[in-house]
Amino acid sequence: MAAAAVASRGLLSRLKAGLARTSDRLSGGITRIFRGRRVDPATIAELEELLIGADLGVATAARLAASLAREKIDRDVTVDDVRAALARDIAAILAPLARPLPIDPARKPTVILVVGVNGTGKTTTIGKLAKRLKDDGLVVHLAAGDTFRAAAIDQLKIWGERAGCPVLAREQGSDPAGLAYDALVQAKAAGADVLLIDTAGRLHNRTELMAELQKVLRVLRKLDPEAPHVRLLVLDATTGQNAHQQVETFRGMTEINGLVVTKLDGTAKGGVLVALAERFGLPVHFIGVGEAIEDLRPFEAQAFADALVGLDRSEAGGNP
Repeated sequence: MAAAAVASRGLLSRLKAGLARTSDRLSGGITRIFRGRRVDPATIAELEELLIGADLGVATAARLAASLAREKIDRDVTVDDVRAALARDIAAILAPLARPLPIDPARKPTVILVVGVNGTGKTTTIGKLAKRLKDDGLVVHLAAGDTFRAAAIDQLKIWGERAGCPVLAREQGSDPAGLAYDALVQAKAAGADVLLIDTAGRLHNRTELMAELQKVLRVLRKLDPEAPHVRLLVLDATTGQNAHQQVETFRGMTEINGLVVTKLDGTAKGGVLVALAERFGLPVHFIGVGEAIEDLRPFEAQAFADALVGLDRSEAGGNP
């Protein structure tokens, strides 16, 4: 039990460190607004502006500010009171969406198609995810479906070797749909638990490239009408509000049903994850808060909310 507690504390520390840029902005702003002041219309308006500036979005910021006003208006509060109230309300928004990957042991394999725009960290995310799943005792196959970049093919091969997972790869310029089809045939024959399929990064406004993704979906469904079972969109948190347009387009073209949000350690606008949750209601399976494999971590709503607003529950006296 003690070892588990230490491990949990270590993960929370990594999350807090990864979200430091966003947390510093929000926590410092909350301190500036509420230290020595009451909750009144002026401080509520300042708080709403602060939340918008951290990319929580206008609607979400208004909702959170209004909740604090209803609960604390005309009262003297401590800065930690405000942090705790915000963390509670943010966690309530996020909790329904913090779900594990839906891997069905009866499927053999669960097919996970990973999509996103250029530079979001898709291939690295796939490699880290493969290692996690393999360490959990699953048989994982990889498909190097980003056939446009030789570097992506090589990178996935390296991750496959590191994780002990076979990788189906072909030469640069090969047909991604044909490769995905063959990868599923091989994974089925091997009795694999999971098939992770990489795809080329593409701008969400390039309709011809988005159509190519639809072709991948069609050929996979010739083998399994329900495949790919998970359509995972990898988002770069540093893009801020542009992430909304990416979700909208990929959801319409490829029926995405899950998110991974990466590079939260590189932005002061990590609140975009809250705005995305509020607007789209898509499950968030993992977040990336650093370069190490341990920094791709399952999404936990309360831990994320606490880290986002700079709340340390050991100092704040536990749960509010």
